[in-house]
Amino acid sequence: MVSQITRGIKISVLTSFEGTYFKNYKIHFAFSYQVTIENHSKDSVQLNSRHWEIHDSLNNIEIVDGEGVIGKKPVLKPGELHTYSSGCLLASPYGAMKGYFNMINFTSTKSFKVFIPTFKLCAPFALN
Repeated sequence: MVSQITRGIKISVLTSFEGTYFKNYKIHFAFSYQVTIENHSKDSVQLNSRHWEIHDSLNNIEIVDGEGVIGKKPVLKPGELHTYSSGCLLASPYGAMKGYFNMINFTSTKSFKVFIPTFKLCAPFALN
């Protein structure tokens, strides 16, 4: 698990290899990840959108931008947390993801970025 705190918001990520799949006549490596967002600040905040950079070991980079996370725009009061799970397919057994969440502070009404730490995606059979 990796974690990082930005402006009082802690992001933790846990990953898992889910298996291999054929899609469009090519093998893909499936990974799931669980993200926990914890509000350690004194203000209520809301997650509005996300930005992901997904890298694999073949130098493929996929950029994903979108509203909320899994169809939600969670509001977190001080001390609250939100956990969700998602996944991705890579063309290789190794990769990494990083990104940020765009959030709004309800007290100041200002938007800010909360960085998601880089986390590795690795199929266990590919380990040395």
